[in-house]
Amino acid sequence: MEKHKGCAVALPVVLWMGFVMPANAALVISEIFYDASGPDAGNVFVELFGSPGESLDGLVLEGVNGSNGSVYQSINLAGLVPSDGVFVIGDDNGGTTSVANADFIAAADFQNGPDSVVLRNGDTVLDAVGYGIFSATDFFAGEGASAPDPAAGFSIARLALALDSNDNSVDFSVFEFPTPGIVASVAAVPTPPALLLFSSGLIGLARLARGTRKSS
Repeated sequence: MEKHKGCAVALPVVLWMGFVMPANAALVISEIFYDASGPDAGNVFVELFGSPGESLDGLVLEGVNGSNGSVYQSINLAGLVPSDGVFVIGDDNGGTTSVANADFIAAADFQNGPDSVVLRNGDTVLDAVGYGIFSATDFFAGEGASAPDPAAGFSIARLALALDSNDNSVDFSVFEFPTPGIVASVAAVPTPPALLLFSSGLIGLARLARGTRKSS
């Protein structure tokens, strides 16, 4: 959904390798794709990650406007987290969606940043992601500091699915290729100070996060 843009950041490097499902993973927002290169309708999505078999009945996914804090989008979720722990909410386009691996279809076209997406169970916030550059007068409903606001066609995704530091700027990076329903392993492109160390051969750390999708 068009609104206002921030700036894109460095891209992650995807390393395909095995992924072990953690026991009793806390339900989190794992990826958000809100600005397609072409039309958004039926092409954008939000991905959740949690324990296989966990019920999503009664949970609500909200879009919170960064300008005034109002809730402009509200999705009443239903269903169970699949066996791979990844649940994809694909944007509705006339009752269908073009989002691969969609488990649930709803009006999931969230605005460009600065805005936030919040996962609720009643009055309890289960997870929240704010993205974009927030001014002192904007309303941030995420955790810690905001995640980036990527260019059209890019998504923001959690670097480590099973971990949540409660800081969106640490937990999320820009993905050049959105990966709905895919669990992979990612080595994030370092921030500029770390990049110097990486170039000199002092850093070689890959962070576990996203690997192979369920077969269907």
